[in-house]
Amino acid sequence: MPRQIIKSGQVSENRKARFNYAIEDSIEAGVSLTGAEVKSLRYGMVNISDGFVQHRGGNLILSNVAIMALPTANKAVRFDERRYRQLLLHKSQIKRLVGKLAEKGATIVPLKMYFNNRGRLKVLLGVGHGKQQRDKRQTIKKREWEREKGRVLKKK
Repeated sequence: MPRQIIKSGQVSENRKARFNYAIEDSIEAGVSLTGAEVKSLRYGMVNISDGFVQHRGGNLILSNVAIMALPTANKAVRFDERRYRQLLLHKSQIKRLVGKLAEKGATIVPLKMYFNNRGRLKVLLGVGHGKQQRDKRQTIKKREWEREKGRVLKKK
């Protein structure tokens, strides 16, 4: 368990999302949580790398995000680690995102989870399409070229 409690700032980041998806748009959303889940998040015990967003019954649901229970928590307040969590958005934002989800191959993935200045948990959602293998290779080439260019310029 981490030693430091996170009051405000980044809890988790999905670093593979920008590699696996061509992110076109992003939006910030709140998440409906229980008290025990918030406490686990303050210790940084979350994995958002497999997460995605679904449209169910007029709401957007955050799925497959694992928030681990604290080992010191009471067994009475245990929760399902991968339960569906409702995203807190305005109706106009939901309509816009549902419209984007209707496009072929579009998906919404969580990019970051963080506590804002007011202590509220926020999720940065990215709307995009999955990259092909050739696109991923281009991303790797570009990243390596930038790294090499930085090394050459640093030597001079």
